[in-house]
Amino acid sequence: MTERDDPPAPGQAAGSDETWFAELYGQSSRRVLGLCVRMLGSREEAEDAAGEAFLKAHRARESYDRGRPFASWILTIASRVCLDRLRRRRLERRLFAAPVEDPADPPARADRQLNRLLAGERRQSVRRAIAELPERYRQVLVMRYYGELAYPEIAGLLDLERNHVAVLIHRAKQRLRRALAPDAGKASV
Repeated sequence: MTERDDPPAPGQAAGSDETWFAELYGQSSRRVLGLCVRMLGSREEAEDAAGEAFLKAHRARESYDRGRPFASWILTIASRVCLDRLRRRRLERRLFAAPVEDPADPPARADRQLNRLLAGERRQSVRRAIAELPERYRQVLVMRYYGELAYPEIAGLLDLERNHVAVLIHRAKQRLRRALAPDAGKASV
């Protein structure tokens, strides 16, 4: 969603405030959900987080700054919701028990389709590699590349200096390159 795709701000739409918000939801729900899935790692939890983000946005719709793109506004809210959930998850792990592991992925089918695209495989490899990154690296990469947030926005969300965010992103990319290096030979076949 680009700035020109943004729905009009409250009070500028021909319909009601609810119509304005419904339009905003329709235009940005997939992108918000994608950000939440990548940050949280679980589709179920991501759906809850995306719903919470839209609820918070709806409640704060009057405070929306019209000079800022809607996509940036709603993705910032969603990032904060996800960060809160990740913090809460860490606290619960420390307080209660060992982390509960997700069930293992089902085994790969022996009869994989022969026409599976290499690009699709590479995307999956990248997603797995991102999921395996330490949380601090995964967070900044997802915010930057999937949430399309700028370094200063990420720094504000994480209470870090902009330069620290740049270092974290650089280190995250280095780890990704190392994790994906064995796959590099497969892509050229």
